[in-house]
Amino acid sequence: MTDRQDNAGRNSPRLSLHVPEPRFRPGDTVDFSHIAVTEAGAQPRPDEACEASETWPLCDDLIRVLGDDDHAHGPWNPRLSADKLRELLRLMALTRTFDNRMYRAQRQGKTSFYLKSSGEEATSVCAAQALDFDDMIFPSYRQQGCMIARGYPIVEMVNQIYSNRADRLKGRQLPILYSARSVNFFTISGNLGTQLPQATGFAMASAMKHDSRIAASWVGEGASAEGDFHAALTFAAVYNAPVVFNVVNNQWAISSFSGLAGGERSTFAARAVGYGIAGLRVDGNDALAVYAAERWAADRARSNKGPTLIEFFTYRAEGHSTSDDPNAYRAKESEAWPLGDPILRLRDHLIAIREWSEERHAEMDRELDEEVREAQREAEKNGILGHGLHHPFHTMFEDVFEELPWHLEEQAAQAIRERQIKWPE
Repeated sequence: MTDRQDNAGRNSPRLSLHVPEPRFRPGDTVDFSHIAVTEAGAQPRPDEACEASETWPLCDDLIRVLGDDDHAHGPWNPRLSADKLRELLRLMALTRTFDNRMYRAQRQGKTSFYLKSSGEEATSVCAAQALDFDDMIFPSYRQQGCMIARGYPIVEMVNQIYSNRADRLKGRQLPILYSARSVNFFTISGNLGTQLPQATGFAMASAMKHDSRIAASWVGEGASAEGDFHAALTFAAVYNAPVVFNVVNNQWAISSFSGLAGGERSTFAARAVGYGIAGLRVDGNDALAVYAAERWAADRARSNKGPTLIEFFTYRAEGHSTSDDPNAYRAKESEAWPLGDPILRLRDHLIAIREWSEERHAEMDRELDEEVREAQREAEKNGILGHGLHHPFHTMFEDVFEELPWHLEEQAAQAIRERQIKWPE
């Protein structure tokens, strides 16, 4: 090495990498004062047919309807009837009750895995209610509220979680990876991100057939860093596909915080700008704001104005799943979260407008708990984990081919013979 090479760059700063770190770790005092909580009702509402660029200032804002006074404010107020508000409240509360009971069922050994949506119920329930029933939902794995919002039977959801003999998916999917064609709910994939290009493809096909159905897809902010996200948005933007991309920014992707997905540099909604599509950033714990934004985006897609990217800014109140201990990597943050709880905020709004009460809310919670408990009892008649009540063994070879190929017939026969030797009937 020459002296010239050895001294090269000595007058320049050495290169270094930035590795994002969360603001708080276990044991730290939590302070969310860095989060700008905007005034409810202060955000403009562009016409659904506007140029995409008119929405871009909203990508750095935060659309809010429910104020600190528990009343609805501004142009994004969807002006729902009291009956509709009570319906949304009940559906969110039912989703949380269902989550709590299934979480306990997993801890009791009745199923192998569960994943709750605590604190995020509005992002699924209210968004699904804002869509038409025929619109196709392409979920991630924290959107059980979408199925509940569309009236899918709770007992069928429990059967799937238990992978029992009444499980319509025949035990072939990990618990909570639902599929329900009857409510236009596409199969959940454990490989996150795949639902996004699928949603774009469905939307493109619907447009090619001159149909009126749009697609709506959900993804966490962590999985928005996957290549599938960018492929889906590229095709959607190029072909003006009628699709809504819902990014649920709950601050954590398993144990890595949102900065590792790019959340330090900009908002996730701001990615819409790079693709030239409409973008909205929404208070994900404000049921009315979520409903209004999803309806706006759906109406825009149905009017051939193209895709919309929505960032629902929320917080994952508990662990990633039953396999996760959040105390190992994050501080106790949930109580300090400045945007509150979506269920309690809608409850307080209904009370403020004299359409609800603490007593009615408590009674509703009791009724919902009994409803879920009864569905759980009914499902457990069909079996739970490890009790042998499941679909017949041979069904693992079915439902792929119309006529089973000869080599699979041989494998099926061999597997059944070996099983009969080890576990005689």
